[in-house]
Amino acid sequence: MATETVYNATTTVQEPKSKKWFIVPSENLDKVRFGIKVVEVLLSFVAFVMEEVVSNCTECGPLYFFEFVSCTAFLFTLLLLILLATTLHRRVGINSWPTLDFGYTTTMAILFLLASIVFGAGNGNTALEQGAVAFGFLATVAFCADFGLFIKYRGTPCQKRNNQQADQAPRPESEKLNANGAESN
Repeated sequence: MATETVYNATTTVQEPKSKKWFIVPSENLDKVRFGIKVVEVLLSFVAFVMEEVVSNCTECGPLYFFEFVSCTAFLFTLLLLILLATTLHRRVGINSWPTLDFGYTTTMAILFLLASIVFGAGNGNTALEQGAVAFGFLATVAFCADFGLFIKYRGTPCQKRNNQQADQAPRPESEKLNANGAESN
């Protein structure tokens, strides 16, 4: 019995159980970027709601594209915010959260900019449509600010850093060991 408890205590990793589910700041999200992501969610939601209230459209293609981008930005930014601000990100099988966050933020900034330009150029110039476009541009600014802060504090996560890690990795032995210690030919 004594060897079993010693064996288990030295070989199993016992992680401390934390009762905290909300973890900001964390290794993936600091307080400033958390605030910016909350602003992104709110601006995307307002842009989406304002676009949804538009009853008539002269050209519906730009309206639908703006609807798609604003709804996607709202839902996925909210999901990303929930995952990164809680312990749920540890349960998902993604190992590179910074790369995912960087790619998503960049993509949403570009898509929101394009959708706002297209919808601004092809709308009926009602106050509601212009308001939706304004919130689209504000959301674009928020995504660009998030992108800029990410670059400033963490750099580009997509750069190849494997060369530095490869030099530090232990190299395998060049000679193989035999069962009896003698060389085999």
